[in-house]
Amino acid sequence: MNARALRFLVASLALGCSLALIHIASTLTFQVPFDPDEGWNAAFTKLLLTTNSPYPPLHSLLTNNYPPLSFYAVAALTHLTGDAVVAGRLLAFTALLATALGIFTALRRMDCSREASGLGALLLTSDYAGMDDPQMFGHAIAIGGLLLVLPEPRIPRRMVGAALLFTIALFIKHNLIILPAATALWLILANRRLATTFIFSGIVFALIGLGLFKAFFGFNLLPVIASPRAYSLAHLWIAFSAWLPWGALLLAGAIALLILARHGRYAMFSLIYAAAATVIGLYFLGGEGVDMNAMFDADIALALCAALLIDGFSTPAWRLPAIAGLGLTVLLSLFSIEPNWRSTDFWLRPLAEERRAAAEEIALIRATKGPALCETLALCYWAGKSAEADVFNLSEAYRTGTRSDADLVQAFAAKRYALVEFEDMEHFPLTPRIRSALLENYRMTLEGDDGTFFVPR
Repeated sequence: MNARALRFLVASLALGCSLALIHIASTLTFQVPFDPDEGWNAAFTKLLLTTNSPYPPLHSLLTNNYPPLSFYAVAALTHLTGDAVVAGRLLAFTALLATALGIFTALRRMDCSREASGLGALLLTSDYAGMDDPQMFGHAIAIGGLLLVLPEPRIPRRMVGAALLFTIALFIKHNLIILPAATALWLILANRRLATTFIFSGIVFALIGLGLFKAFFGFNLLPVIASPRAYSLAHLWIAFSAWLPWGALLLAGAIALLILARHGRYAMFSLIYAAAATVIGLYFLGGEGVDMNAMFDADIALALCAALLIDGFSTPAWRLPAIAGLGLTVLLSLFSIEPNWRSTDFWLRPLAEERRAAAEEIALIRATKGPALCETLALCYWAGKSAEADVFNLSEAYRTGTRSDADLVQAFAAKRYALVEFEDMEHFPLTPRIRSALLENYRMTLEGDDGTFFVPR
């Protein structure tokens, strides 16, 4: 009975996830900004394609605080797609599928049944599917490192390969430290000789990577990724409250696994990973501008815990409610990601209004002669304009006192830009002096879905 219920749940969730993925795939080429990061990533990919470096000059109004590898991957795909945003979305979409497959394979190597492994893979749901952002690409590489360690850490050269993949993932996205750290701790408990090989190899690969970065770009990576960022407990609480409806039942499952099977070697690894990912992810959530991608490691780890728990349940009275609860969690998550799924337009005319509004805004920017400053960098990118400023990182630099706002005040006073776009004038992201200089020297020409547009007076 319970085996049939689990198979039915997995099949139902697979159908629901497939429909969601089909919808997402149908939107990959749309010129609609799904997230502010899309234009940001595209801007530095374009910079790489035009200058052979994704990093702007030192005193530029642009700030690239990411490692370099994702820009090279997206740039390679851009040669095929002709659009860096579409290339980044395609890479992220493929990476989500690869990460889910990696979770399934990892669970199979942990001796989970096909049904429980499939459930674990389907627990990976994210609104980053098909979004131009390197986070999921990094997770796909990192999960490959885990697969080299499983099923049992025995072979030194596999530890070296795992350390290499984890290092590559770090040079894609620098917050992907949790899985290699959890793996290292688990190896110390399981096999110290192999743990030494793994840790030493990781340190060597990281130092080589940092050295190659310095040799190629002429400056150090660590100060680049340590750009100033405000921290707020209020922001942490808001983000945690948004994640909790999805994570609460999975956290309960991890606690149950801790009580029932903590001595199992795979349960031990998953629990170490889940504890580290949840605590560190919650800390990251307090950073200004940090999104739910900070909890992706926790989502993966808790999915592993849930699958191990379901697979290990031998008491029918507990297993069926646990299966039903997990299924309900995934369905609620899918519905929250796509709240309009019951609309006919959602399937037949996806994002029709958003596409119309974005097309109008892009046409306005394209028709403007001269440089344009866009907070929504994707709009300027699609209009063929070069990125002029990174509004978010400028706002963090101003808030933390690491940069003066005089350069942008002077630029607005001199009417340097033929068009300026800000997403929200009521909650203006930059300083009052910059806002005053903008309003004194520019007039509003369009209030669109993606922001307010200004031209010189």
